[in-house]
Amino acid sequence: MGETVRLAHLSDVHLPLPGGLPARYLNVKRTLGWLNWQRKRRFVHTREAVDALVTDMKAQALDHVLVSGDLVNIGLPDEYAAARDWLASVGPPEWVSVVPGNHDAYVAAEAGPGIALWAMYAASDEYGLRLGLSAGFPYVRKVGHVAIVGVNSGIATKPGSAVGEVGAVQRALLGDVLGQLGEASLVRVVMIHHPPVPGLADSSRRLLDDAALAEVLARCGAELVVHGHNHVMSSVRRGATAIEGVATASAVRAHGREPLARYNLISIERGQGQHTIQIETRGLLEAGGPVTRIAVRTLDGHTGASEIGNN
Repeated sequence: MGETVRLAHLSDVHLPLPGGLPARYLNVKRTLGWLNWQRKRRFVHTREAVDALVTDMKAQALDHVLVSGDLVNIGLPDEYAAARDWLASVGPPEWVSVVPGNHDAYVAAEAGPGIALWAMYAASDEYGLRLGLSAGFPYVRKVGHVAIVGVNSGIATKPGSAVGEVGAVQRALLGDVLGQLGEASLVRVVMIHHPPVPGLADSSRRLLDDAALAEVLARCGAELVVHGHNHVMSSVRRGATAIEGVATASAVRAHGREPLARYNLISIERGQGQHTIQIETRGLLEAGGPVTRIAVRTLDGHTGASEIGNN
């Protein structure tokens, strides 16, 4: 592998429900989610849009794929199995990394493995294991001079709430591994579903411990954080950390501020004592149309983000 690592980041896949709503899984939250899917969301999120993005993505000479959650909708066992099969169609576990979103933790644990079906896509590699990480989150995977750090913000919530939380134990582990990765001069890419700092999501959808997580990132360091959840494109800077949000990967129609399906193609080049990150947004401009370049930005270790072209 050369001095440039190429990653694709997609999120909020919301794979279509594979069947009905079995009576034994009925509860208030699932019923409301099911009605929302039937009345609205199924007309926005389609497998065809996801497949178009994945086909384009695979043509980009990638080193790794990042999927930052919300693969499912209402947490049914059949959904988790369908998501596992979809992940397998994207690529093998050593080529694809995933973290859960709030829809993936839609309700409290029931009988069945749930997101454990995807465990092979959310586990530390040999490098991460040498850092002292075991099963669970955060996990670390090394891709050339880049370290991918997967963080879980998905928690079960009451109806009407889409908040997330990392938790004190996971934050402490994250701080430790970020420090070790920085000492190893790796470019640290943290993947999480919810926006990781205050002010990027409203109160019913925010990360409950966003301020505490922001403190960890500021103190221990991360070059790039990628997230989803908001279904819009976003780019902000917090100190030395670039924070990039991506829209849903499955939309075939605009919904409010939410654009059609998008993903980010991230190229990370390491030079002498610094790094440069180029982010190319690709996606649909119209339903059924081709996947095309939408914008390109360059980030570096000193000056932040600058727009260098879009169409």
